[in-house]
Amino acid sequence: MLPLFPLNLVVYPGEKLNLHIFELRYQQLINECLEEKKTFGIPAFLNDRLPGFGTEVEVVALHKRYEDGRMDISTRGLRVFEIDTFKNPLKGKLYAGGVVMYPAESIDLDQPLPELLRLVDQLYDLLSITVEYQIEVAPFSFQIAHKVGMSVDDEYQLLTIPQESQRQQFLIRHLRKVLPVVADMEQTKARIRLNGHFRNLDPLDF
Repeated sequence: MLPLFPLNLVVYPGEKLNLHIFELRYQQLINECLEEKKTFGIPAFLNDRLPGFGTEVEVVALHKRYEDGRMDISTRGLRVFEIDTFKNPLKGKLYAGGVVMYPAESIDLDQPLPELLRLVDQLYDLLSITVEYQIEVAPFSFQIAHKVGMSVDDEYQLLTIPQESQRQQFLIRHLRKVLPVVADMEQTKARIRLNGHFRNLDPLDF
């Protein structure tokens, strides 16, 4: 049985997430986690429903407690779960909870695929941004999942894939689709920047 804190986002194992806790039910949940050193789950709440998968997290820091009970906390993702039964609220509690199952994680790759690295670097070059990641830290897919322009639905689908090799292939397919679009957008931005400026044009030889 795991206390649950549904959010309209996807959290991955290893991810650090800052939360501002203001609802009474979640104040109760977090206070219990702090006092009893227990974890809670963040299931993705998408399209007005709980599709079933989420990530168990732990509270790593309480940054501020307000006079009215609100809190600012930091959490860290631990492992993926799937909801078996859901109760809202749990008996005797203000918050929801449920029995969860933990799918077997398969780290069948401890390094990123070369094509994935190449495509990621190509994306960041096009966007002229710098994103830090650690190649040696597995699973690599969860490190960059929020950093390659996927929709929340695609981020959720990635969460449900237990094999690291398949997750990386999923990211490769996404980047193959998105890179041509990004490249075209950057060319369009460059043409817009040129509009209205003096340009040196070679005369055409008819």
